[in-house]
Amino acid sequence: MDVTQLYHAMRAAARQRGLRWETYGQIGAYALPVFSGGDADSDTRIYLSAGIHGDEPAGVYAVQQLLADGFFDRRARWLVCPMLNPTGLANGIRENSQGLDLNRDYRVRRSAEVIAHCAWLAARPPCQLALSLHEDWETGGFYLYEINTSARPCIGPAVLAKTGAVMPAETRGVLDGHQVTAPGYILHPPEADEPCNWPEAIHLTKAQPLLSCTFETPSRLPLPLRVQTHVVAARAAVDEFLAGGV
Repeated sequence: MDVTQLYHAMRAAARQRGLRWETYGQIGAYALPVFSGGDADSDTRIYLSAGIHGDEPAGVYAVQQLLADGFFDRRARWLVCPMLNPTGLANGIRENSQGLDLNRDYRVRRSAEVIAHCAWLAARPPCQLALSLHEDWETGGFYLYEINTSARPCIGPAVLAKTGAVMPAETRGVLDGHQVTAPGYILHPPEADEPCNWPEAIHLTKAQPLLSCTFETPSRLPLPLRVQTHVVAARAAVDEFLAGGV
């Protein structure tokens, strides 16, 4: 992935849509970008992230597609981190350039990327919905994790109903060591599987009452299909969340 080229393309698209583009840190030659916007008066705040694992590019391209489609509109206030691990993305590896898995670093915080990200998050108002875009090389279908510490209804089943038209749900009963709640659906408690190795989603749900979904597309399938599935999943999640109320 040409991270610099993608950075500039996303920045131009964000600014064209009237969104604010900024950075919250610098890792070598790469900035850590974030864009925000939407309805400044809205009490509904939605967070979305992608690219925390550098060998999972579909989520990053999905954010680019959502930007081009005008998805980040005035339905809510948006906070979007499109490339959490630029050195990993540039090298096509899961970890950052120091060999650290950023999505296991939100408790100990050894990496400069996660330290900067947590500081930026702590200075922002709390969000009610968080979406994280991931991939899984071991599966052949779409699945998701949902953590819900909010008073809102779960949205995972509604997301799977929409993504099923694009990509079948993963059918295995155990995914990444977790017993599924339903095909393609893991309703996860707000606790890390490894107490010292917190993922981003656990950090977010520990910090505030939150509805969090982590989407997983199978990296063995064609990239355009994976990107499309993430786009459909993000759209379905936001639609269902906004329709659900408190």
